[in-house]
Order: sequence, then structure tokens, then C-alpha cells
Amino acid sequence: MTVYTELDEYIKPNNAVVTVGTFDGLHRGHIKIMETMKRIADEINGKSIVVTFNPHPRSVISKGFDLKILTSFNEKKRVLENRGIDQLIVLNFTKEFSQLTSYEFIKKYLVEKFGTVHMVVGHDHKFGKDRLGDEEELRELGKLYNFDVTAVLPEEFDGEIISSTKIRNSLYEGDIEKANLFLGRNYSFSGLVVKGAQRGRVLGFPTANLKLDNQYKAIPQKGVYIVACSCEKEGHYGIMNIGYRPTFESRSELVIEVHILNFDRDIYGKELKVDFIKRLRDEKRFESKEELIYQIEEDKKKALELINVLVN
Repeated sequence: MTVYTELDEYIKPNNAVVTVGTFDGLHRGHIKIMETMKRIADEINGKSIVVTFNPHPRSVISKGFDLKILTSFNEKKRVLENRGIDQLIVLNFTKEFSQLTSYEFIKKYLVEKFGTVHMVVGHDHKFGKDRLGDEEELRELGKLYNFDVTAVLPEEFDGEIISSTKIRNSLYEGDIEKANLFLGRNYSFSGLVVKGAQRGRVLGFPTANLKLDNQYKAIPQKGVYIVACSCEKEGHYGIMNIGYRPTFESRSELVIEVHILNFDRDIYGKELKVDFIKRLRDEKRFESKEELIYQIEEDKKKALELINVLVN
């Protein structure tokens, strides 16, 4: 997959099949759009092209918007590449760019710059200034500029339409399994392993403290989770705690720490990727160190039982 962050050297291909959006999460609904676009491109011997934006449009348009994203740029890139997308174009979203009308955006970018012959959109796609452009206008412009339009029906699970907002809310509610089902893969984030208070090592359960590589990533509800970890191309399972360590200290800074099972190696400064599998319990305050150790042992026992089911 070829990635373009600057358009100066971009040469429009023959038979460009294009979709446009932020695609935060690249969930099952988004993947349905990608699959449709890829199929059409293959049928007409064209190129499948995803056009997205950086930064997130809402961070520019909505003053004080508390942006929490599901996928970083690198995560989007990895998912799209795995799906066989030919080109990823990243447009710089500025205040000036946000003032383009839907007509101006279609004419300047989709027609003149990318040479679109077929546009694939989601069922509720909106575009242009104040999001006034819709499928109906897109079809009218398609007639004017000679490109086809395919609108993809929403993807549902148990009668519920999948959306990035619903996935984000599921994470905040601690319903990691619903979030994973809607995504079509495990929710994940990555970060560097940094030194912490090292209380876990004293308790007999050393933890890797994680500093996320993207400060805007959505963090699931506080609590204890079973996770899959990847470090230096090695895979392991672990138990993650997200919270404020209420047993030992009152902290204002959220701590993300992982006890990697059957693992004892110095990985300070290394990147650790974490995939969420299941939520075990809420974070809670214990009256003694002994109570905490007992609970961690119980968490570990439950985690190993589930992991045994997963691997067998």
C-alpha cells in the first residue's frame, strides 16, 4: 500500500475507486466499505483508494472537543494494508479546509486530483462544510462529473448498527467484549514500558508500566483485564490494571500496568502492544497488602483458566 501525506507528487491513477472518511476504529462497518471498494476496483482493473484526514476533523471544528480515538494513524495503516488497499491519502485538515463546500471538495479533490470513477460511501456519509453534503448530492455530482456511487448498507450485530461512538461507549462502560465484537478484532493500544513505583515486584507480581504512544487513545474503564501482549515479536498473555492504585496511594494520574504471565525480563524502554480480551473486575481498594496479594492470585487463576480455553 502506498501512503501519501503530501499531494505535490501524486499522479492520479486509471480507474480510481475512492472512499472518504475518518474511519476511526476501522470497525466491521468500515471494513464492509473497504471490501466493497476493493471488489469494484478489481472488477474494473482500478485502484482502491482511502482518503482520510489528519488531525481528526472534530478536533479542528469543535473548540475544546475532548478527542478520544479508537485507532492511531499507524493502526489504521496496518489494518488497511492487511485488507489489500492500494493507496492511503492523508489530507491535512485545517480550519481553511473545513470551509470547503461539498461541491468544492468533490470537484477539487475527488475529480481533479484523484480522478475518481467510482465513489463508495457508508449509508450515513456526510461531507463538506457543516457536513451538508450527502448521498443524494454525491449522486448528482456523479452524473455531472461522470463517476458512479455505491452506498454500503450499515453493518449490524444482534440488530444494533455498529458505530465508532457505540464502540467508544462500550470501552468506557468496561464492556470490552462488545467493543471487540463491533470492531471485528481486539481493541488494542501500544506504548513504551517505563519505570514505575515497582510495588508489583515487591508483591511478587512484577508489572510493566505503560506510557501510551498516543495521548488521544480511548482508555477502557478502570479495572482489571485479561490481555494479550506483544513485545519484540514475542507474544504473551497478561493481566492489566487500569486505575489509580487506591490500596497504596492516592494518585491523580491514571496508571496502566501489565503483569505479563510466565515472563521475567527487563523490557524498560521497549514498545509493548496490548490487546484487550476480557474484563475481570473493577479496581478496588484493599485493606492490607495480604488481601491484595490474595486477589491478584485469584485474578491470575481466572486468567489462566480462560487462556487455557483460548489456546486449546
